[in-house]
Amino acid sequence: MRPIHLLALLPTVGVLIGPFFLNRVTPLILGMPFLLGWLALNLVLTSVMMATIFHFDSKTQADRGASGKEHV
Repeated sequence: MRPIHLLALLPTVGVLIGPFFLNRVTPLILGMPFLLGWLALNLVLTSVMMATIFHFDSKTQADRGASGKEHV
């Protein structure tokens, strides 16, 4: 496992550990209770982390260069 792949653990830890500490209603985030906003944020963060890993992973870059065209 490459160190860049450890970024995938951040949203996972946020979803699994966060509810134990963030189970509140009062601060509303876009009209949602805080916990639901936290989980929605982690959903977006997961997509950002996966895109970052894909972009910076050297094996992905090598595969794109070997095929002669970029995958979109």
